[in-house]
Amino acid sequence: MSTEQSVKSSSKGRRQFILDIGTEKVEVEGYEPRKALIKYLMKRRRSLLFTRDPAKVEIMFQKMPTHADVTSPKTSKSFNIKWEKVGSGEFQGARFTFELEEL
Repeated sequence: MSTEQSVKSSSKGRRQFILDIGTEKVEVEGYEPRKALIKYLMKRRRSLLFTRDPAKVEIMFQKMPTHADVTSPKTSKSFNIKWEKVGSGEFQGARFTFELEEL
């Protein structure tokens, strides 16, 4: 199997999605709209967790998206995102948790 064939077979089933979070549009790959959005939000969360300056963290937290639209050529879904600085629900005590609600 050539390298080109192995790359094609590993991406089988993935679809292109466009995440519209209000301030920017981001192209991502994924299997489902919800999971593609979660992958993007976890990257944003990780940047919050690894930033040391408390002032910069506060600014970044204020800019976190609260609504997102996930579109593909076939489907379009909207989500509300609820952020917490310290988790109080399922992940109690975890920092910068979020919950998704599909509209």
